[in-house]
Amino acid sequence: MELFLAMMAFVMVLVGLLGAVIPMLPGPPLSFVGLLLLWCCGGYDITTTTLWVTGVLMVVITILDYVAPIWMTNIGGGTKSGVNGATIGMFLGLFFMPWGLVVGPFIGAFVGELVGHTSKDKALKVAFMSFLSFLLTTGIKLIYSMVLLMMVVVQLIDKIFR
Repeated sequence: MELFLAMMAFVMVLVGLLGAVIPMLPGPPLSFVGLLLLWCCGGYDITTTTLWVTGVLMVVITILDYVAPIWMTNIGGGTKSGVNGATIGMFLGLFFMPWGLVVGPFIGAFVGELVGHTSKDKALKVAFMSFLSFLLTTGIKLIYSMVLLMMVVVQLIDKIFR
């Protein structure tokens, strides 16, 4: 059973890493579940403090992933049309991977602002802020997921060579 949980932990952190860039997969929560599975195995050097810190970070990052695009679009002077456009662009971008994920929110926010009767200059600024928030949140999710992947891999390697 321990071997199965350890293998599942590794798979979960790998899928979590994918989820950091694919919007349909909750990357940080999946990575955290991987670490939690390894902790459940016992015999690994994972403390409850480590679980609490990584768990709190996971919650903060997940909330930030939903709040940052709205916040940054608002900073750029965006309207609800721009936010909705960025969201639609993100989902349409899934069909044109990998570039669709990067360009989709930008084009969506731009078109959304134009539909909402905003000037082209302001629409471009809002689209840029939407794109910036995508890069920021994706980067944060990638870093978190990579750190948890490294933690799990180090624990597994340590267990093998003990």
